[in-house]
Amino acid sequence: MKILITNDDGINAPGLEVLYNIALGLTSAENILTVAPASEQSGVSHAISYHSSIILDKQTDNKWAVHGTPADCVIVGISEYEHKFNLVLSGVNRGNNAGQNTMYSGTVGATIEAAMNGIPAIALSQFFGPNLNNENLFDAVSMHGLKTIKDILSFNLWRNNSAPVHYNVNFPPCLGKDVTGTSFTTQGYRSGAPFSTETSDKVLKIKGLPQQQEDTGSGTDIHANINGKISITPCSIDLTDQFILKKLLKL
Repeated sequence: MKILITNDDGINAPGLEVLYNIALGLTSAENILTVAPASEQSGVSHAISYHSSIILDKQTDNKWAVHGTPADCVIVGISEYEHKFNLVLSGVNRGNNAGQNTMYSGTVGATIEAAMNGIPAIALSQFFGPNLNNENLFDAVSMHGLKTIKDILSFNLWRNNSAPVHYNVNFPPCLGKDVTGTSFTTQGYRSGAPFSTETSDKVLKIKGLPQQQEDTGSGTDIHANINGKISITPCSIDLTDQFILKKLLKL
């Protein structure tokens, strides 16, 4: 199995090392290519560097740093690597990519790009919590990540009619031993958007942080996570709201 791993926290992020070790449970080191941003790219979603040149730094044969976005990294990996990939893994993100965070996430943006290229793709993110610190932040995903990925691969569900599907997985804000199970979930929604602007010394900046702990109701990713469960959310490239479309077609 050939695996491409990437993230949005950057080539030196500790979560990327966690993901690499998980990938070693699926294949051998020579079959894993790391292509990650040279610097942090959180919040860039599915952006690509369409109108500018990007620099590719091949640190080793199997570890490349791209001066671009996570989606750029997937494009570079697919285009520049001599083999075809069987799987793309993105993460492990430091912080959750559940609820509205999903829409901003460069971690998820990478899996969108992979899915559009016909490659099975899974995003993995770690929820923050009061019992976690820099030393144990990735304990839950380190303990349960490999099994979770194997389970998703065993489902072999990668299309929604004609549209590709990718998976968004969030690990709860607790130690691995305290994880209470796994839930198949919808993407939660919190009222309002988390960002606004501020001006200082005539410099305009975006401020705000996506909320973490606010519940979004039974059946959603955040609800599962704050109740100690791993959330697995299937995401479609097709953004059509089928419920509203049915109503419109009846007009």
